[in-house]
Amino acid sequence: TPKLSAIALKALPPEIAKGMKLSPAKVNRLIKQGREMGMVEFIIQSPFQRLFELERRMRERWPLKECQVIDAVTGNTETTLDLVGKAAAKYLEAILGSDGVVAISGGKALSAIADNFGVPKKTNRCVVPLTGGVQGHHYTDVNHLATRVAAGLGGRADLLHAPLHADSKSERDMLMSVRSVREVLDRARRAEVAVFGIGSVVGEDSTYYASHPLSREQRTQLYVTGVRAELLGHLIDGRGTLCDNELNSRLVSLPLDQAEGIPNRIGVASGKDKVEPICAALNGGHIGALIVDDGTAQQVLEHELSITYTQPN
Repeated sequence: TPKLSAIALKALPPEIAKGMKLSPAKVNRLIKQGREMGMVEFIIQSPFQRLFELERRMRERWPLKECQVIDAVTGNTETTLDLVGKAAAKYLEAILGSDGVVAISGGKALSAIADNFGVPKKTNRCVVPLTGGVQGHHYTDVNHLATRVAAGLGGRADLLHAPLHADSKSERDMLMSVRSVREVLDRARRAEVAVFGIGSVVGEDSTYYASHPLSREQRTQLYVTGVRAELLGHLIDGRGTLCDNELNSRLVSLPLDQAEGIPNRIGVASGKDKVEPICAALNGGHIGALIVDDGTAQQVLEHELSITYTQPN
């Protein structure tokens, strides 16, 4: 880059001058003349160039405000997710002021973020859930994570005391009308920043099925009917469009069209099972920033090139 070339111009002449027994000023003039004549060219060999290239390609394909691609640890998915979470925690701290509202989903990616905040300073930040919780799954539950993220940011958490899935649409409508639930979701709707985990509907460890257990056959049927991802509990297809699925009608969550009004929407994901979900979230415009590992980013780009999206019937 021009900036790095300028640094090289300052650093190289003394070393060259010493070896050739010339003055640094003369060496500098010769290098400058050589560059103008096309005889000298600086090529920066950066170990991060591959990551920068992936970020560039992702931003070219989708209108992302920010894309950070993290170097994966080969063969260690847990460590890679931890590194992605660490990058997301740093990014979140960098873009937040000393106050304001941060809305979050549940899931493993959010847990990795919560693990990686530095020593917090007291702030007026407030962290709120975007969805209901999942009883019995402490590690990935949105209320537990809201408390942990708030502690990491030096702020407070407002919790949403309702399940992610109700037993029926009428029960869901009743829960959504409860004042305490409505007030938390209203606060989430007005958040400055939202951080989403991007859920898969394939793979044995998909956290979506912790909240709503389904048989292997039922999971397969979801995929066959076009479901490719879960976002804030909502099932979406490869284009990022909300699926016409009965499970969506029983969801206690901020609607996706309302979540899109949050200015900064950050998606965080890692792993091969997240490839199609990331494509779906990006294609639907549900996230404006993405933090991901390099292996997953490469597969996302390859998948998007290979797939042909057909119009729904």
